[in-house]
Order: sequence, then C-alpha cells, then structure tokens
Amino acid sequence: MKSQNNKDGPLKGLVVADFSQLAQGPWATQMLGDMGADIIKIEPKKGDWMRHYSYGNLYPKGESISFVSFNRNKRSIAVDLKDDEGSKIVRNIIAKSDILIENFRPGVMERLGLGYEEIKKLNPRLIYCSSSGYGSSGPYIKRPGQDLLAQSISGTAALNGKKGTPPVVTAVGQADLLTSLNIVQTVLAAIYSRERTGKGQKIETNLLNSIIGFHIQEITAYLYKGNNPERSESGIPNPWLGAPYGLYNTKDGYIAIGMGSVRKIAAIIGLDKYDSEEFDSNNIIEGRDEIRNDFGVVFRTKTAGEWLTVLLENDVWCSQVNTFDDMVDDPQVAHNQMIIDYEHPTIGEVKTTGFPSYFSDTPQQIFRPAPLLNQHCDEILSEFCGYDKQQIDQYLNKINMN
Repeated sequence: MKSQNNKDGPLKGLVVADFSQLAQGPWATQMLGDMGADIIKIEPKKGDWMRHYSYGNLYPKGESISFVSFNRNKRSIAVDLKDDEGSKIVRNIIAKSDILIENFRPGVMERLGLGYEEIKKLNPRLIYCSSSGYGSSGPYIKRPGQDLLAQSISGTAALNGKKGTPPVVTAVGQADLLTSLNIVQTVLAAIYSRERTGKGQKIETNLLNSIIGFHIQEITAYLYKGNNPERSESGIPNPWLGAPYGLYNTKDGYIAIGMGSVRKIAAIIGLDKYDSEEFDSNNIIEGRDEIRNDFGVVFRTKTAGEWLTVLLENDVWCSQVNTFDDMVDDPQVAHNQMIIDYEHPTIGEVKTTGFPSYFSDTPQQIFRPAPLLNQHCDEILSEFCGYDKQQIDQYLNKINMN
C-alpha cells in the first residue's frame, strides 16, 4: 500500500490539535488520522520525545522506528509553547480544531494558559482530552506515569508467570495502548454528544484506569472469591484457568490449546489416563499441573504441524504459536492485509501494521507518512494563522536559531 493524498475516511473534516508525545496519545491520534481526521502534531522545537528514543535503538536514516510506528497521517509544526508567538499559534490552531489531545503531567497545560477552563472560552465546541498516568488528582498526581508502573500498580504483573517466580509484565506496552483505544472511543463519543447538544466538553483517560478496566473479569472474580488467584507451577498462562489451557512444546515448536475437554483431547492424543467423566471438563483447576505435564509428554512426540492436523480435524480449539517471522507470512494475516508498506521521505519503504477495522464506504488509508519535525510548518501557519510567506520565513528562522 503506497501513500496517497486523497483522504476521504469516515472522520474527514475533523481537526485534531495533537499535543501528545510517546505512545498513548500518538497511537490514538494516528488511529483518528487513519480514519481521515486532520491531525496537527504540535511538537517542541526538539520534537516529540519519541523522535529520540526507539525500540531496539533502531534509527533507519536517523528516524526513530518507534516514532514512525505511531505518527503516520499527521502534519507537524514545531512550537515553543512558552513563547508569545508560539502561544498565539497554538491558540489559532485550537480555535479551528474539533478535538484537543494532550498527555502532559497534570497541571502543565494550565501553567501554559492552555487549560480547559481557559480554552473553552476560545472554542466552546472543543472536545478537550487529557490523558495521564494516574488521573488529574489524587495521591499519585506528582508521580511519573509510565506503562510498566501502571501494569505493576494495577496487579496485572502479578497475574503472569509461574507459581514461585517473580511477577511478569507484558512485552507490549499494554497500559499505553489500552489508553490509546480509550482515548479514541471517548473522543468520538464526545463528538456524537456535541452533535446533539452543540457543546464541547473535557474528558480524561489514564493508564491506571485503562488497565484496571481491561481486567474486569479477573478483578470481578477476585472480588467474589476474596483471595488472590494462584498461578500454576507448570505454566498455565492464566491463574484463573485450569487444564488443558496453555502452550505445549512439540518436536519442532509450540502449539496452543484453548478451551477443550480434558477427556476428549486425551482420547485424541492417546492418553488413556483421563478417560472418565470426572475429566469431561474444559477447565479443571484441581490437579491442573499434573494434567498439563502429562499432556506435555505426549505432545513432544510429534511435530506442531502433525498435532494441528489431528486436533483441528477433531474440532479442538488449537493453533500454531507464531514468531514474528511466522506471523508476517501467515495466510490469514496476509488475507486481512495486516502488513502494509508506505514511502517515507527519509527512510524510503516503511513496512508496518495495517488497519484493524474495516469501512465499506470510507476505507482507511495512509495518505501521509510519519512527518519530519516541523515539516508542515508553512501550510499550518498559512491555514490556521493566516501567515504570509515573509512571516513564515521569519518564524522558521526563529525556530531554527533557538
């Protein structure tokens, strides 16, 4: 998929003033941009923090692979928010925006004169979204908010891993990206409300609430039972679940077994030990580690492909366990077009993930690559602030000198 300039997504016409950095805000605004919204990325003079940090220290042609991952379909302008001209520029952008998204620490926007109470006088129809680590008030207001910390406070890390081993956090920034999804659904709900009332409003999201809300089933079960779930010794990946659920080693890789009758699967793989009604269950907690270990011995006798053929023929919930190498070549992933590419002005071809949702009449597309810092300064100043060429040149000189 190559970059296109003819955007016509379902959110065409919405303008987003994007003050966010790192992951939780930028992925949210990228999703809005993928759906056609005009994302004005307002960056400090040195750029979004993510321009100077990257997973794996990967900087093709000097560009952060992490920044590129979260910032396609945006226009960039560099602004000093503490400068009088910078303040006027962003206020002009906000005045013509439908949505504002920021994830500074609580109180920063107010100190800059850009808090909601001030801004709603400028633009009463604005949807103003603040996202933080723990919320805009409370005992943790001065603490740094970050994904690892939110996973730890929420109890999520204590769910993962084996009995007797340390807690385990997920490799993906789960709290960050869940918050991104909450930002998108919340601002769109507020836009719908504005269509009915004509009024904007302030909304808030945070990492801690997002990840706690995501674990609704696990936490509700704990509140009913009254004690912490106990992780299994053999590595069943959810402490609330029993055998046969989990990943199993084979001759040449791993397979995953979802919900399924212990008795049925044991019969299929030739394990007579569990041929009785007491094992006719898909979630046996008592003795789950012994069952898992017995299954594991049998699964190591054949290849993953051989077991999948047998299990799928018998309608067992199972799958291969892909590495990234496997996943990008997976036939269903290819069919869903979940690996796509676009051209970046510095890097060249960028391969990335596709669009997780589908619109029949207003398809999502990549019409802009992740922007270079301040790349769209001239068009943004002209469009939102009415600057002429001389004023734009003066501003560029000012930004570049300081």
